[in-house]
Amino acid sequence: MAHPLRRLCAALLLLASAGAVCAQQTSYTFGVVPQESASQLAANWSPVLAALSDKSGIKLSFATAPDVPTFERRLAAGEYDFAYMNPYHFVVYHAKPGYRALARAKGERIRGVLVVRKDSPVREMKDLAGATLAFPTPAAFGATLLVQAELHRQHLPFKAAFVKSHNSVYRGVVKGLYPAGGGVPRTLDLLDPDISRELRVVWTSQPYTSHAIATRPQLDPAVRSRVLAAMMQISLEPAQLKLLAEIGFDGFEPAQDQDWDDVRRLGISPADARIQE
Repeated sequence: MAHPLRRLCAALLLLASAGAVCAQQTSYTFGVVPQESASQLAANWSPVLAALSDKSGIKLSFATAPDVPTFERRLAAGEYDFAYMNPYHFVVYHAKPGYRALARAKGERIRGVLVVRKDSPVREMKDLAGATLAFPTPAAFGATLLVQAELHRQHLPFKAAFVKSHNSVYRGVVKGLYPAGGGVPRTLDLLDPDISRELRVVWTSQPYTSHAIATRPQLDPAVRSRVLAAMMQISLEPAQLKLLAEIGFDGFEPAQDQDWDDVRRLGISPADARIQE
């Protein structure tokens, strides 16, 4: 057992470290990729960030953007202290300006899905040859890049309509504005049941490393460490896991930059994704 004096010294050092962190910056932005409406994202993520702030002693403030291109521009400028971004975004913005992996959803892998109305006659992807399909944004990894890669692999012609968010894709398909659209299982699972029950998945991709939680390159390592420790802590607490379920997480796990090498091997260029560098 550690000597009481040693434990006291360790506690004092931890408090001093927390004080130094707070003296440098009082609040840290946590940017979330706008796959859903800002109000829905705030409702789901704010309680999680409040729990992380409480456990870490680091105040995390929810942030997003009105659309994905704006989110990309802010990532390119290193505006977010912490950011939850899709796998391809991480590959691009790790290279420049240097975002560093911190964590990701425990056990999660990302897949792209193609959905149609439940009553649609479409049974296979080839039935959509020549159609105009809905996608959230050009750089949405699962919902756009993986789905389009499969369409190209099958040599199926199509036109793309970009509708800004996953929810807009799903709603557009249900309303009959598009015969099909791209999404991912996580956002489909979080969808209003009145909408999701009207959809059917006709194609699912292979799995890839999921979204990254990353930090801007200049962020104090002590801040990274404290927030990561808080993530690990709330991942073990049943009450907190209920909050994480609202963002589709079963918990957090630490991440390394090389975890996204499977995405890098796809060889997608920023030009292909029309991404903001």
